[in-house]
Amino acid sequence: MMAKAYLVPSFIADSSSELVLPEDVKSIVHGLRYFAVENIRETRRFLRRVHKDFDIDASTFYILDKRTSTEDLDDMLNAMANGHDIGIVSDAGCPGVADPGSLLVDRVHQKGFRVVPLVGPSSILLALMASGLNGQQFTFLGYLPKEKMKRASFLKKIESKVMKNGETQIFMDTPYRNEYIVEDVLNNCLPNTKFTIACNLTGSDEFVVTKTVEEWTKSKIPSLAKKPCMFLLGK
Repeated sequence: MMAKAYLVPSFIADSSSELVLPEDVKSIVHGLRYFAVENIRETRRFLRRVHKDFDIDASTFYILDKRTSTEDLDDMLNAMANGHDIGIVSDAGCPGVADPGSLLVDRVHQKGFRVVPLVGPSSILLALMASGLNGQQFTFLGYLPKEKMKRASFLKKIESKVMKNGETQIFMDTPYRNEYIVEDVLNNCLPNTKFTIACNLTGSDEFVVTKTVEEWTKSKIPSLAKKPCMFLLGK
């Protein structure tokens, strides 16, 4: 039987596996012994949270990140050529989306193996679902520019798309910059632009609120430090 590459969603917050992963997904994961992962330590923790008795020592882990070489990808494909299914696991959420997993998935398609996406949490879609903004036309932008002036210019540019055609703009940043992002949005965007903060999705302290920029300037914003967030602009 031809080997499969399973795209395995992982947790995006400290939530229970029962809340975010169907039993069928957990069953598939329990049967895998080959994994392509961003971080071996994080994946080991994930596997033990899914199944306390998971046999870590009998498993093979390949590093799959932006530094992964063609030779490394070939090693993963050789495992599949030898009949082994492989699980592609992101550090958080769905592999292949804002994640280097797509590097291997592309090669798997080229070699004619089957790719199987599994059901699990995606912070991008969860944030969009809960925002109340346009879910028909939207763009995920990934990380904003690090430099403050460039970030301000970029925010104004994407806001113009919102105003022009109503296209929701979705973006993120590293947790330690969350509060700077909020500050820049409030300082650079129009008062009537809608701004969604979606913080620690699926976690016990999950926070998803949409207000206009003007309303946010008059509101108390909860601490976002060190918490994974998604941000959305819309109208």
